[in-house]
Amino acid sequence: MNTTLLLVQSLNGLQLGVLLFLIAAGLTLVFGVMDFINLAHGVQYMVGAYLAAVAYAWTGNFLLTVLLALGGSLLCGLVLEFLVMRHFYDRDHLAQVLATFGVILFLNEGVRFVWGAAPLFYPIPETLSGSIRLVDGLLYPVYRLAIIGAGLAVAVLLYVLVTRTKAGMLVRAGATNAPMVAALGVNIRQLFMLVFAFGAMLAGFAGIMVGPILSVEPGMGDNLLILTFVVIVIGGIGSIRGAFVAAIIVGLIDTLGRSFMTDIMKLAFPPAAANEIGPAIASMLIYVLMAAVLFFRPAGLFPAKGG
Repeated sequence: MNTTLLLVQSLNGLQLGVLLFLIAAGLTLVFGVMDFINLAHGVQYMVGAYLAAVAYAWTGNFLLTVLLALGGSLLCGLVLEFLVMRHFYDRDHLAQVLATFGVILFLNEGVRFVWGAAPLFYPIPETLSGSIRLVDGLLYPVYRLAIIGAGLAVAVLLYVLVTRTKAGMLVRAGATNAPMVAALGVNIRQLFMLVFAFGAMLAGFAGIMVGPILSVEPGMGDNLLILTFVVIVIGGIGSIRGAFVAAIIVGLIDTLGRSFMTDIMKLAFPPAAANEIGPAIASMLIYVLMAAVLFFRPAGLFPAKGG
């Protein structure tokens, strides 16, 4: 096993982990505080990327692009909550699943209608372009390190916000017992709206950051949504700390497994068999982990009450 490749793939796994955390953080709060199943969270990641592509085409400035796209993602979350989500808070989970699946179809087709099916691109900012030498023989893109740094910074800010502020206290209380919070005089509908919009902005931020290194296209958030649900189940619904730890674990296991499982299988099987078995097992690893966590800790690694 090549040490340099191991380090590169570990960094790639960490990058995937922080992106998953940005998406999962908002979604786990929506689940925990609102008891609302939002399948449309992945399209909010896509919307953030599209808003950034449009904003960059208008401004040509990356920092201004990020600010405009963040504001747009927050506004889109508020509009979506007002037009659709709030009408399903008191409905059963099946109705919520069907409604949010309809939102997925609508927004995917909406961006395809407005911008077409062809991918959009916007460049990495010049100050973050190029690579940096980490060790002898290893150059790693500066922008990917910036994504990791931005994700970790957001994790710290979220931790402070949730654990050290009055708003965070209400969110934690809502994740534990929303009816009691409402009984104490808190406007629970307003809390729901703010949590939903803030979660949409976090998902949009993930899309904004990943846009320069991936193509911006319809449906780009669908696959990540599955990984995000895995993260939430492993970490514990409603837990920011659980979402962070689980996102890093899932990102590393998924990336390293896909990179090295075939080589590991070659230690026990002929190369031809290993080439078939390795990718199959690699794609199952995070689901095996999820099943193990559910067996030993059904509420997740860090349930909301202790998160």
